[in-house]
Amino acid sequence: MIKRTLSATGRLTPILRAGLISGVIVAAVTYPLAAVGGLGVKSGFDWYQALPAELTVQPPAQTTYVYANDGKTLLTTFYEEHRKYTPISEMSENIQHAIVASEDARFYEHNGVDVKGIARAFVANHNSGQVTQGASTLTMQYVRATLRDGAQTPAEVQQATEQTSGRKIREIRLAVALEKKMSKQEILERYLNVAYFGHRAYGIFAAAQIFFSKTPKDLTATEAATLAGLVQAPSLYDPAASDQRAATERRNYVLQRMSDLGYLSTDEAKKAAGQPIKLKITNPPNDCISIAPKLNSMGYFCDFFKSWWMSQPAFGNNPAEREAKLRRGGYRVVTSIDPRVQAAAQKNVLANVSKTNPYAHGLVLVQPRTGMVKAMGLNRTYSLDQSKNGVNTDWNKAGKIPGTYPNTVNPLNGGGFNGAGYQAGSTFKMFTLLAALQAGFKMNQSYYSPQRLVSKYWAGWGERGSCAGGRWCPTNASGAMTGTQNMWTGFGKSVNTYFVQLEQAVGSDAVVRMAESLGLTWHNDIDKMMSTYPRSKTWGAFTLGVADTTPLEMATAYAAVAGDGLYCEALPVQAISNPDGSPTTWTNEQGQTVEVAAPRCKQVVRPEVARAAADAARCVTGYGASRGGCGSWNTTGSSVYNMLGRPIAGKTGTTDDTRAAWFVGFTPEYAAASFMADPDNPFHAVGDWNYNVPLQAVAWTLRDALKGQPIRYFTPPPTSILGKGTYVAAPQDAAPKKKNRRR
Repeated sequence: MIKRTLSATGRLTPILRAGLISGVIVAAVTYPLAAVGGLGVKSGFDWYQALPAELTVQPPAQTTYVYANDGKTLLTTFYEEHRKYTPISEMSENIQHAIVASEDARFYEHNGVDVKGIARAFVANHNSGQVTQGASTLTMQYVRATLRDGAQTPAEVQQATEQTSGRKIREIRLAVALEKKMSKQEILERYLNVAYFGHRAYGIFAAAQIFFSKTPKDLTATEAATLAGLVQAPSLYDPAASDQRAATERRNYVLQRMSDLGYLSTDEAKKAAGQPIKLKITNPPNDCISIAPKLNSMGYFCDFFKSWWMSQPAFGNNPAEREAKLRRGGYRVVTSIDPRVQAAAQKNVLANVSKTNPYAHGLVLVQPRTGMVKAMGLNRTYSLDQSKNGVNTDWNKAGKIPGTYPNTVNPLNGGGFNGAGYQAGSTFKMFTLLAALQAGFKMNQSYYSPQRLVSKYWAGWGERGSCAGGRWCPTNASGAMTGTQNMWTGFGKSVNTYFVQLEQAVGSDAVVRMAESLGLTWHNDIDKMMSTYPRSKTWGAFTLGVADTTPLEMATAYAAVAGDGLYCEALPVQAISNPDGSPTTWTNEQGQTVEVAAPRCKQVVRPEVARAAADAARCVTGYGASRGGCGSWNTTGSSVYNMLGRPIAGKTGTTDDTRAAWFVGFTPEYAAASFMADPDNPFHAVGDWNYNVPLQAVAWTLRDALKGQPIRYFTPPPTSILGKGTYVAAPQDAAPKKKNRRR
């Protein structure tokens, strides 16, 4: 019967190609002869009748590669099955020859089904009484892998992998159909990209990388034979095992078969077989926790990237779908992080606060007009191992939960899965300033600002201090602040009672909404409650920074000021490409098709408002305003301009009892936010003596980031927003007058 199904060339006859195949022959390959009966025939015929007319080729899962902004520095990879699709033109002929010799010597002769192999397997299995040989061609193996990888339900997975004659008939049918659609080289290419070689290496690219640290095009005959020998039984023939005898014997068998088929000469095969297996193992990173030690500080940025990806509707309807895309989609991601700037940020946050310090000290640097995050420095080691961490500074947790120093993966700079934040003090005065200017107030808006103010807000949800029948009564940090202040002097001196009056005039709800429009989110239940209307109308203490936030949020918010009021969402990517190299796109809420990596920006405040706010913020740094007087002195940030040596604006911030210290600074090119606080115990004050730690970190990092770049100046605000009678300097920006600097 076998002879009647063969043509003179050894190919399948039209009878077999039409599907009128004997179920007994196929079942004999899978089962001992005694077990076949009529069951295999019936189930196989049912499967055959239910098959689609054509095989739908499912794209295999591929590894996503994540790089720094130079497109060369690999941060990490994400995968379920480590695989990168490789065209056959980029594969060595050695691996093509080796896999054919090992798995399907008549690959170029048959049309998807090797009947000689079926006959051979039938005899072997019948004689042994069990399955000792299969008869699957490379085409059939590819079909099986494709059905398995494309399965959408447990039933489909079972149908693709179960040891039944029905599955075998299905593979035969699809293999014959596939060979009518694809060339042998196309099938071989696809097979080599789905085959499993062990050690989580799916496809020849991963196998060449993991076992020999090279690409498929560079594989020698010996290396190719070693890899080809793995496909049959990756664990049994594992060359990375302590005993390489099985792997060597299998490799030598493949080399001999290559010689038999004319791919190698007898001498070449003999010489190759005499060589030991020499591996150069590479373990590809998987996820952020596998980031290379030399890039350890970028682990926190990697977590920010992953958190961002998981929130993007472009990659799925829920986090599970989006993570599947990340691990299976084969994307090439060029992130926004700049290795040079990151190195500077990490160096500067460690200059004053070591990794073993219980206080966390971090810095985030963002590019205005794009929102791209260029650096996230932190005085911590990115690691899950907390076995040697210090004692938790919260006495309720001490001895039970270790502290977060020196090792942690908590996103202390923001941007990760953990939503914790810190109070940021007077840096929030920027939101009041912007809300007032946006509402039409002028820069010369003046209020007499006493040492203590009886506000219109009731005490209870703000800073400490109540008076006059339960009213909230904020005070200034110094009696020297008492007097009439305007936006320049009030911001430069950080006068609490001035900004509470300005907040009362514009409405605290408007200030809260301004903060939200600039990217602030609410990190605890009290802040969520107070930010909700109408509670937001009574949140007077908001202007003094009593809500929790993160350096990432503050850097992004201040970047909008540096960018003439254009707010851009914090963005961890510069470009994302599909496996074919095309940009990854999605359809946004407006129905537009845009690149996923494109900045998401909107004009939150008018350009003249942002320029006016920046002019006031120049008073803080010692740079001096271009359109108004900063007064005879300003806050402790006055040294920043001299440290940086180029135009800079910003704001300092401390909380009650200096539990946290902040500085947010910006130039026309970058905005950077730095903090110092205890993430384990917010009541563990950093102390007044540490006020300059965030300030120095920002100044030094901006200095290093901008080294060698031409100096850019801020655009002064127009006279229309200044107010009548305001002193107006030269229309162009210039170096500040010494009278505006703190000596």
